[in-house]
Amino acid sequence: MARIVRDGRCTCYIDYAALPSQARFHASRARFKGFSGPIGSGKSQALCQEAIKLSYINAGRSGLIGAPTYPMLRDATQAALLEALESNGIPYELNKSENILTMRDTGSRILFRSMEEYERLRGTNLAWFGIDELTYTHEEAWLRLEGRLRDPHALRLSGFAVWTPKGQDWVYKRFLAQAIDGYETIIARPMENRHILSKVPDFYERLRNSYDDKFFRQEVLGEYLNLHDGRVYHAFERQSQVKEHEVDISEKLLWALDFNVDPMSSVIAQRSGDTVAVLDEIVLSRASTWDACEEFLNRYPCHAKGVTIYGDASGGNAKTSGLSDVEAVKQFMIRKGYRQATFRFAKSNPPVRDRIGLVNGMLRNAAGDIRLYISGKCAELIKDFEEVSYKAGSSLVDKDRDPQRTHVSDALGYLLWQEFGEPRGPTGEQRKPLFIR
Repeated sequence: MARIVRDGRCTCYIDYAALPSQARFHASRARFKGFSGPIGSGKSQALCQEAIKLSYINAGRSGLIGAPTYPMLRDATQAALLEALESNGIPYELNKSENILTMRDTGSRILFRSMEEYERLRGTNLAWFGIDELTYTHEEAWLRLEGRLRDPHALRLSGFAVWTPKGQDWVYKRFLAQAIDGYETIIARPMENRHILSKVPDFYERLRNSYDDKFFRQEVLGEYLNLHDGRVYHAFERQSQVKEHEVDISEKLLWALDFNVDPMSSVIAQRSGDTVAVLDEIVLSRASTWDACEEFLNRYPCHAKGVTIYGDASGGNAKTSGLSDVEAVKQFMIRKGYRQATFRFAKSNPPVRDRIGLVNGMLRNAAGDIRLYISGKCAELIKDFEEVSYKAGSSLVDKDRDPQRTHVSDALGYLLWQEFGEPRGPTGEQRKPLFIR
C-alpha cells in the first residue's frame, strides 16, 4: 500500500486487482448501486473495497456497513473488511463494545450494524452505507438507511449493496425490474473470477455436481429464478429415481427418524459410494419412539454390519418423562441386544433451504447425475416428493395443507445432511462452506 498526503488530504493506493464486474461497480457514480452476482463473483471484496474508498473520499464523516444478522455481520462481513484493511496496512481502531471502526488516516467512522432490528437505524446522518447479502434483508431496513443518507458535509453520498439472486423479490423489483432514478445495478458474469479458478480450477464443476439444476442456475450462474414456486422437491421424477434395491449385507443400514407423534416417520437406506438407496419407510400413526424401534427391529432383526441412526436435532430434548427421543432409541437398542448401533444426531438442524437443496441435488444434480433412489414401497416418501409445496408467495414449506406430509422427507433430509452436508473442502465467499464432498 502507498499513502500520499497532499493539502491535508490522504490518498491511499491499495493492492486490489478488480475483476471486470467489480471495476464497473466501483466506477458507478449512481447514488444507489448494487452488485448482483453468483457464488465466487467477488461480492464481499467489492463491498469492502467500496467502503474503504468512500471512507477516504468522505474524510471525517460516518458510514455504515450492515448485514442481515449479527452473526453474519461479525463472522463474515466485518471479518472481510478487517482482513482487507490489515493486508494493506491501513491503520484503524475498532471499538468492539460500540461496534464502530475509526480510520486513523482520515478520522472517518464505520458503524457495523445488523439489519434485523431496522427500526433502530433511525438517527445519525450518514455519508454512505453498504449492505451485505441484501436479498436476506427486509426492504424496510434499506428504506430506513436511504432516509439517513443526508450528511450535508459529505463529498459523495452513496448507498450500495451486494447480493446473490433470490428470485423476483423486492431487491429484484427495486434494482432491476423498475427503472428508478438514481439506481444502477452491476450484474457479474458467472465464472469470471480468475482468482478462484487459479487456485481451484474445477471450482464450478464441483458445484455443478453438488447442486440441482435450478439451484445451480441461481447460485452459480446468477440467474433470477423463482425457486419457491410449486413443488419443494422439484428434481424428483418417478420414472428416473424409483428403483428397487436389495439389502446389501456388506453395508451398514442407515435409519433416520423424524420424531413426530402422528405420524412417527422414518426411512431405512444404504449408501454405496456417493449413491444412496432408500430401501424402506416406517410411518406409524399416534406412535411413540419405542413403537418405531419395535417396528424397525421386526423388519430388520439382525444385520451383520449394524445400523447408523440419524434424526431431528430436537430428539435430544428431554420429554416430560425425563427421557429424550435419542436416549429412548439408545436404551431400546441396548435392551434388545442390538449392539452394532451407532448414532449421528446433530446438535442443531441444518437450514431448511440448504437441506432441501441437498436433497434435490442428490435426486438430480446440474450435471444430470442421480445419486438418490427410492424403493416403490416408500409410498409416503414418494408422496412427499410429489406433493409437498411452498406456501403461495413465500419461501416457507407448506406444512399446513396436509399434516401427513413433510415428516418422512424431513427424516431423509437429516440423514443426507449428516452424510453429505457437513462442511468439507474449500470455502466460498465470506468463508461459507460449499458443501462439496
